[in-house]
Amino acid sequence: MHYLSEQHILVFLLQVALLLGCARALGELFRRWKQPSITAEIIVGVLFGPTVFGRLSPALHGALFPVEEIQQNMLETMAWVGILFFLLKAGLETNFATAWRQRRQAMTLSLCDLTIPMVVAFVPCLFLPKSYMGGAGSPAMFSLFIAVIMTISALPVTARVLQELKIYRTDMGLLIMSALTINDVAGWIIFAIILGLFNEAAMTLGSIVFILSATIIFATLCLSVGPKVFDRILRKIEGWGVPEPSGSLTLVCVLGLACGAITTWIGIHALFGFFIAGILAGESARLSERTRNIFAQMVQAILVPLFFASVGLKLDFLGNFDPLLVLFILVIGIFGRYVAAYLGARAIGQPSLHSRLIADAHIPGGEMQIVIGMLALEYGVITETVYVAVVFGAVVTSMMSGPLMSRLLHRVEKTDWLAYLPVDHILPNLGAASREAAILALCEAAGKIGGDHVEAEDIAAVALAREEQMTTALGDGVAVPHARLGQIDRPFVVFARCAEGIEWNAPDGVPVRLVYLLLTPEDDPGSQLQILRQMAQTIGQPALRQQLIGAKDAPEMLELMRRGERAA
Repeated sequence: MHYLSEQHILVFLLQVALLLGCARALGELFRRWKQPSITAEIIVGVLFGPTVFGRLSPALHGALFPVEEIQQNMLETMAWVGILFFLLKAGLETNFATAWRQRRQAMTLSLCDLTIPMVVAFVPCLFLPKSYMGGAGSPAMFSLFIAVIMTISALPVTARVLQELKIYRTDMGLLIMSALTINDVAGWIIFAIILGLFNEAAMTLGSIVFILSATIIFATLCLSVGPKVFDRILRKIEGWGVPEPSGSLTLVCVLGLACGAITTWIGIHALFGFFIAGILAGESARLSERTRNIFAQMVQAILVPLFFASVGLKLDFLGNFDPLLVLFILVIGIFGRYVAAYLGARAIGQPSLHSRLIADAHIPGGEMQIVIGMLALEYGVITETVYVAVVFGAVVTSMMSGPLMSRLLHRVEKTDWLAYLPVDHILPNLGAASREAAILALCEAAGKIGGDHVEAEDIAAVALAREEQMTTALGDGVAVPHARLGQIDRPFVVFARCAEGIEWNAPDGVPVRLVYLLLTPEDDPGSQLQILRQMAQTIGQPALRQQLIGAKDAPEMLELMRRGERAA
């Protein structure tokens, strides 16, 4: 028996084409304004939903977005596919192994991120009017859900901001991403357990123990032995000659579906399973940056816009807008996350300016808060009015972070990084065939460092250890490996050109032809942040990269970089 008519399919195609086309077009405009695309996607949903289109032309809105159950379910299913794969993508971009290596500092920072915002949010929420609470929960449960929502920061939003500000691959960027990674994983585990317990119809001691133990065991297995099993399966697939990256992409999708099914069986939401599956696959050493980038672009370009547009499509944002509640959510969210991150950064010895930078990076609520808020709404813990406030808070904070961090970075004193690159530290014809050989050759070229001879192998070991935590390939054929050393008292830069190109696990898959090695003092983290940011701005110019590839000798290369620095 066929339930879908030609009319159903026609309306569905029109809905998807309209929402996706407008969301992508407006999202590109927002991207050029250096604002998160999620804002544009929600605005499109608001415009086509009951807030605007439904008010201006109810008849036409009813024809394009009919209330018929089958028609609504078609678009709803598409939106759910989008959010499930968004969580899979978010997990794939979450480098848990790197975060765990940074655990001494990242754990301290993350512990503050989890506890302080929860306290800041939980206590005031207990005194909110009962009209804000869903019919399915108590004041304590309502406050607990809001508190968990307020602890989650927008890892994807922060990552994009750090990339735009040219500090993503610095040690500062690594620390921020590591802390947010641990925060997200812990926050999702806490939320999934609370949601599972809340959803349990007949709450018994046995059901509580099962949900708690099964969730912890599942997450532990996935984060420990899971990546090794994934690597073996991926190696088998490659051995069978399955074309890449299609084989890897299929395996990642199947893994997400399987983990989603497992967490649903446990009694917690499938979204948690997709998120953990993404982390599991992301820890694989065999999954290239290019494959990850292809998957992320597919999800971000097609599936994610449909979900966030559907958020605005479902709700009447004007009818459910409560300015005092929106202000309340903004204040407890921003205050809790900012203060927590600042205190955590100071506790691990970061200077004031760097602590403020880390705190600004924790402000965004972004996509994750909207997703978690949606689940709380569906389970009847919060009302539509509260959810609208959560959405507004997530959007506003996502728009704040970039300008705030940019303002702080302008206060960082600029330095002439080319002063640390003498002409004899330029290698016009590097013959290395691998990343490891290239870094060793650059370290050998550094020669005498700070008056004391340091073995090139020792420097290379530090640089390669940093490379394993996060690839230093920037894309467009450029890599900037770097290391902080206790034996030097000033920065050193070495540059090399490789005509053949070196495989560097770059996000765009392009072989690296221009390599900069940066060595900075261990007790001066600020110098690395300054130099890497200015270096990225200079070599980000396409014309300069082409000129460097065609330059005849080291003096010409140095002069080209001086011109590029002045133009940056």
